Amino acid sequence: MSIFGCNIYKEYSFNRMATIQQLFLPVQPKSEDNSNKVTVVGAGQVGMAAVFAMLTQGVTNNIALIDVNEDKLRGELMDLQHGSAFLKSAKIQASADPVITAGSKICVVTAGVRQREGETRLNLVQRNTDVLKMIIPTLVQYSPDVIFIIASNPVDILTYVTWKLSGLPKHRVIGSGTNLDSARFRYLLSEKLSVAATSCHGYIIGEHGDSSVPVWSGVNVAGVRLRDLNRKMGTDTDPEHWQELHSMVVRSAYEVIKLKGYTSWAIGLSLSQLAHAILTNANSVHAVSTYVKGEHGVEDEVFLSLPCVLGFNGVSDVIRQPLTEKEIYQLRASARIMVQVQVGIKF
Repeated sequence: MSIFGCNIYKEYSFNRMATIQQLFLPVQPKSEDNSNKVTVVGAGQVGMAAVFAMLTQGVTNNIALIDVNEDKLRGELMDLQHGSAFLKSAKIQASADPVITAGSKICVVTAGVRQREGETRLNLVQRNTDVLKMIIPTLVQYSPDVIFIIASNPVDILTYVTWKLSGLPKHRVIGSGTNLDSARFRYLLSEKLSVAATSCHGYIIGEHGDSSVPVWSGVNVAGVRLRDLNRKMGTDTDPEHWQELHSMVVRSAYEVIKLKGYTSWAIGLSLSQLAHAILTNANSVHAVSTYVKGEHGVEDEVFLSLPCVLGFNGVSDVIRQPLTEKEIYQLRASARIMVQVQVGIKF
């Protein structure tokens, strides 16, 4: 029986080769193009939302997905591959072995541990730092020219940790930061104004979290600053209660997590947008976590979100917004919170 099976295998192999030889006239070897290769670390909800967004939006057709859970990886890989006919000739790899990440232009890090009940923020940061210590140096070894986009929380602290662990220049280590907060802000503005979110302009800066800073002084539609129309906009005495929008932005993640258990689609789309800006050298402006020492009076080595110009080499410029005294005070307060956490990290 084994001999019979072997003969069938040989016949199948021969016929398959004969078919290929008849189908193709070789002209030259197929080339491997890694110029738009993106590695995603973590096959959880955020990582897979980012992969799905990048593939379906045509941001990249070359994805490497790594995680420690090999069964989950295999399942996600198969599921994506079965949709290949709906994608643009995508090359998708998945493995626990980081060798598949070699030559990546961008590495999106979504891996991390969740906060335990009663756990302090510093303990959470330390546990995630320990995870990154095992990941970051290896990724740099395989892709020395990589640009990191960090999405793991607390994102500003872990962007700082990645910068320290990687040894890369600051412009090549970026946190997803308040890009999502700003998108939520613009959506809420659009709902209140009955104008498309893409036509509402405003930024949330600082920490991706409770101490984030809404830049009310810059909120505009078609260049018309809303604060010129309502001087009290965003203040406690605002009769139109615009300040509630920022409170809703801060509560958004908690509410989504309470309702569905996690956030995924919006942050996946945010990460896809940032990867697109880098891969296409778009020189477009996004609120991302970057090294802010020396900006707006911040004197410490911290990463916080400011509007940044993103292109092929990562962050090329930081936009110097004309902030109000209150906004500057709030940004510095955000920086102090980062320092208090960072000082206890053990590398």
